[in-house]
Amino acid sequence: MKEVLINSLQFLGLAFWVEIVTDDPQCTYYFGPFSSKQEAESAQGGYIEDLENEGAQGISVNVMRCKPTNLTIFEEESEELVSMKIPVFSGNLS
Repeated sequence: MKEVLINSLQFLGLAFWVEIVTDDPQCTYYFGPFSSKQEAESAQGGYIEDLENEGAQGISVNVMRCKPTNLTIFEEESEELVSMKIPVFSGNLS
C-alpha cells in the first residue's frame, strides 16, 4: 500500500527527495522518493555516511519535493560538454 502511495506522489511530482551536492567530486545525487519530509530527513544520514566513506567532500543536503530525471549528475562532465568547441561551417564544403 505504501508503495502505491509513493508511486502516486512521484507521478504527481509531490514525493520528497534528498538532494545531496558534493564539492569533490562535483556531483549532485538524488535519493528517494519518500512519502514525507520527515521520512526523507531520517534517511539522509545513511546517504551522507556512504558518500563520506567514498571520500566525498563539501557535502550539502536539501530535502525537497521534486521529480528528478537523473539520479546522479556529474558536474565535471556537463562542464566539459559546454566548453567543447564545435566547429561552425559556412555551408560551403568545397
